[in-house]
Amino acid sequence: MSAVGAVRHTQVPIGMSSIHVAEAGHADGPAVMFLHGWPQSWRSWRSVMRLAAPSVRAIAIDLPGVGASLRLLDGGVKGQLARQIHTLIELLGLEDFTLVGHDIGGMVAYSYLRQYHDVARVVIMDTVIPGVEPWNDVLKNPHLWHFAFHGIPSLPELLVQGNQAEYFSYFFDGLSVDPSKITPEARREYVGAYHSESALSAGFDFYRAFLQDAQDNIAFCTSAATDTPVLYLRGAGEGGGIDTYADGLRNSGVRNLTTAVIADAGHFTPEEMPAEVWRTIHEFIAR
Repeated sequence: MSAVGAVRHTQVPIGMSSIHVAEAGHADGPAVMFLHGWPQSWRSWRSVMRLAAPSVRAIAIDLPGVGASLRLLDGGVKGQLARQIHTLIELLGLEDFTLVGHDIGGMVAYSYLRQYHDVARVVIMDTVIPGVEPWNDVLKNPHLWHFAFHGIPSLPELLVQGNQAEYFSYFFDGLSVDPSKITPEARREYVGAYHSESALSAGFDFYRAFLQDAQDNIAFCTSAATDTPVLYLRGAGEGGGIDTYADGLRNSGVRNLTTAVIADAGHFTPEEMPAEVWRTIHEFIAR
């Protein structure tokens, strides 16, 4: 890997805790921060970061409680996570930055968008936003049974601890167009990121917070709309029409919305089609 594409790792202290930050590219370049989903870590963005590094300062983090990031607060409420990320962004001195979130990270990116005005543009990928159409329809989808299961206190930890590899692979294999794109090395790293009891609970708490997230996002709909440019990006194999998600975001007050679909990708788009993902994001930033 070239020097510009090499990943640098640091821990950024925040109060009595810290966030694990992975960076590639030029330190003085335009910044793009990547937020991962479940059951993943910063590692899900590695291939995209390698492609992005020649033109931007690519930053990926472990969400609080996952991997090498210590948990700052109990619970997985996306508004609280967004506030922690805002503190991190201030400490890193980022300006005119792009925030990209996949899956749970996309929910956090949306909350950040509605709370703060320092982000230049936002990319939300492969997710539904709690409280925003088609949220209620998604909750009724029997194929997404894990939303309810993960929301049960303590039980998921009891059943999944020690079985992370098998449990995570159920989703990697079932939700990818080509499961081999989630490599054995990546799968081992994800198991490691959620190996401890606290990390496993942090991941399930992302789901346990959905009720509060939905209430918060419904409240955002009654506040001022946002003109910040937003790209909603989705793998073609995800299922469901992208127009419904776009309508929900626009009705929630996102006035400057662009959408795109990535062919030959399912849910784990950044790893399934990293080149196409970065090309689409890069074009969005350039506009």
